[in-house]
Amino acid sequence: MAHEEVLYAGKGPLGILTLNNPKKINALSRQMIGEIMDVLTAVAEDESVKVIIIRAAGKHFCAGHYLKEMVGNGVKEYKFIFDQCTRMMQMIHDIPQPVIAQVHGIATAAGCQLVAWCDLAVASEDAQFATPGVKIGLFCTTPMVAITRAIGRKAAMEMLLTGRFFSATEAKDLGLVNRVVSPENLEAETENLANQIADASRFVLAIGKQGFYAQVDQSDNHAMHYAKHTITMNLEAVDAQNGINAFLNKEKPSWQNR
Repeated sequence: MAHEEVLYAGKGPLGILTLNNPKKINALSRQMIGEIMDVLTAVAEDESVKVIIIRAAGKHFCAGHYLKEMVGNGVKEYKFIFDQCTRMMQMIHDIPQPVIAQVHGIATAAGCQLVAWCDLAVASEDAQFATPGVKIGLFCTTPMVAITRAIGRKAAMEMLLTGRFFSATEAKDLGLVNRVVSPENLEAETENLANQIADASRFVLAIGKQGFYAQVDQSDNHAMHYAKHTITMNLEAVDAQNGINAFLNKEKPSWQNR
């Protein structure tokens, strides 16, 4: 399917989704959100893809929602935009593949939300993160959900209330991103992380990702109850039996993705 505001390409076991409207600082327009959803829907069914990287063309990662779509319309139109964006963000958690944000330049408002909602994030040393909605009269309540879950209450409140930019180093210290690397190494380091993950069974990665989000907000008892049943069923998988036997025999496992 042809798209105008995103690009998609496979690279071995990796799927590379590129936000591709640098003239608008890769703002999440209605069109871009729809195109991202199209790609994620298709890639979720592609068994050759084990890990997805979301990156961006141009000088910056993403400036959030396309503000020209936020003026002069009514509640129905605004609700549609945020409904679609919420669905798109949730798809990142729901699809079986881990998703890594590859961030350079600015990631603001819903762009920062996108980083926070990805499973992992690698940032260039020049990356900056902010939720500046408070400065234009539109508090970043939807980004707030992802950011609060990524970095905790006090740091999230500072980001949301001040609207200031947080450096890549600050973002790593807070847990918003996993790694900070030099700009010239950003692509290579992101793909290196993705390929480390892709060494595992796609089937088992999907079990792990689903399990992580299912238990993360549960009480300790409920989480352990969920986890023990999940790992019990995981042992019945072909890849689990193959992997364990390969380890015991000091061999490389052969994944069947089931």
